[in-house]
Amino acid sequence: MDSFPHVDALCAITDPYRMDADSDQLFDAAMRELTAYHCANTPGYGQWLAANGLDQAAAASLTDWSRLPPIFANYFKRQLLLSPAGDDALELTSSGTTGQKSRMRYDSRSLGAAQTMVDRIFDRYGWITPNQPCNYLLLSYEPAGAITLGTAYTDQFLCKYAPVNRVVYSLRHNGRGNEFDPFGTIRALQEFAEEGLPVRIFGFPAFLWFTLERMREMGYPALQLHPESLVFLGGGWKTHADKAIPKAALYHRLGEQLGLPDHRCRDGYGAVEHPVPYIECPNHRFHVPTYSRAFIRHTATMARQNYGERGFLHFVSPYITSSPAHSIVMSDLATLQPGSACGCGIETDWFELLGRAGTSKSRSCALAASELIKES
Repeated sequence: MDSFPHVDALCAITDPYRMDADSDQLFDAAMRELTAYHCANTPGYGQWLAANGLDQAAAASLTDWSRLPPIFANYFKRQLLLSPAGDDALELTSSGTTGQKSRMRYDSRSLGAAQTMVDRIFDRYGWITPNQPCNYLLLSYEPAGAITLGTAYTDQFLCKYAPVNRVVYSLRHNGRGNEFDPFGTIRALQEFAEEGLPVRIFGFPAFLWFTLERMREMGYPALQLHPESLVFLGGGWKTHADKAIPKAALYHRLGEQLGLPDHRCRDGYGAVEHPVPYIECPNHRFHVPTYSRAFIRHTATMARQNYGERGFLHFVSPYITSSPAHSIVMSDLATLQPGSACGCGIETDWFELLGRAGTSKSRSCALAASELIKES
């Protein structure tokens, strides 16, 4: 079995936003270690580097990881890229009901590394409460059989941080697929408010917004959820970006209608192709954890952009041994800012999402799920 001492040491850092010379050196060593592994073991990876002007000797001395040739996340919709560690690994997919699916496999090392990163961030924010049972509203797919959809897998995983009293799903399985159940979602919120336990709401923001809208349209009175309730969202809004609701507006409505304070409402960014967690700070910025680095790529030339300039998100992280996805460009547009521009006390860079630069055939799980919303 291959040994990855630097990768393991990096992923074991307890402060998820540590930023100092030692952690930088460890990140560089881990990236070199993992890149060398993929060059030696993953079919075609060494040739990929060479085709992009980087030989293995040069990769072994890199410190500027924006120079490591990235793979587009959309490529995983067409091709399953594996190292030997991925042959019998857990396979997860990206899209919900229609559209192209990304297929990714995660061996236990890679999956464990990504999940430990989430552990560290949840612990930092005080969201691990083993002695406080919670009710859960999952704004995601009710499982039927084995869970292979990335978002459903994530939502199930997130339930481990507080004991489950009971769980309600918003996307109910009807025997043929899943459909959004707004009345069942509203009823669950009403019952949770009466029961008085903290409530954890995870999943797609579009369904939460639609639930709040339906409650207002039908004249339901505001609810008061337990003050230690937590909203942790991920994914996109409706299919058309021009109809997206600003996060600040959603958080305001959560305060008005569910009694939730702003700092208990957070968004998360991730993808089945890159499950490193990017979780909003109290100022609602997506800071880059110490286990990763983020860059912005010009949409036409792929040149590295400066702070404040828009382009594709490019992530680099050495956590994954089952696939050469340690340098990956997403289809999302963003700008990058220095940590000092936030003010929350975290020093790592943060990014602001500006939207998706995809085509109608390149659909995210959230976009497919949004078609389950029927506003008739």
